[in-house]
Parts: sequence; C-alpha cells; structure tokens
Amino acid sequence: MAILRVRSVYTFVIENKKKYMTTIKSNNKICTLINVFTVEPERHLELLENLKEATEKVMSKFPGYISANLHISDDKKTLTNYAQWTSLEDFQNMQKNEEAQKHMKLAASIATGFKPITYNTVWTHSNND
Repeated sequence: MAILRVRSVYTFVIENKKKYMTTIKSNNKICTLINVFTVEPERHLELLENLKEATEKVMSKFPGYISANLHISDDKKTLTNYAQWTSLEDFQNMQKNEEAQKHMKLAASIATGFKPITYNTVWTHSNND
C-alpha cells in the first residue's frame, strides 16, 4: 500500500466578511467538496494559482461558501481542494454560474484529470476524543 503525503499550501475562509476556520464535525449539516486533481509536476503551481484566484475572486462571493483548502502532494502530481459549503444546493448554484464555469474549465485544462465529489461528514476522531 502506498501512502501519498500532502501538505496544505493554501486556506481561504470567509463567511459574511468574518473569517472562520474550516471545521470538521460529525453530523455537521454542511456540504464538503473534495476535488482531487492530477497534474504534471511542472504545472502544479499554475493550477494552484488558478484555483486560488477562482476561490478569492469568484467562489467565495457566492451565498453558502464557507471555506477552501488546497493541498499539494509532495511529488507535485496531485492537488486536492477541500471546500465547505452550507448546503449542496448552494454548491450546485455556484456551479451554474458562468464566471465560475470559466474558472472550472481553465482548471480542467491545466490538470490531466480531476474527480470532484461532495460529502457529508458522518464521523470524526481526534486525540481530544
């Protein structure tokens, strides 16, 4: 079994102009997007910058946006976006927007592949439990 190490390189969190940290709680009634991009290592920074710009200028302006966190694998072949929205409906409404679609298409053209999946958190564990 191979273990892929990643490091968080970017976090953007804002809701109603107040900053919040990404929170992972079991049975939290929010929509979590985990989008795993594959990318040529020499293009990972281009993809990162595109996703940062899209988040800061477009996605974060939509109702329901909570946070986004971008992670790059140590081999620079994988970039993962972990984003939170107040509901699946809010996330889907963002996806219908022309400006958001423009950024998503650009990211798709930089990446060699991507797999966006939405989730609900059902269980968490930490050393504090």
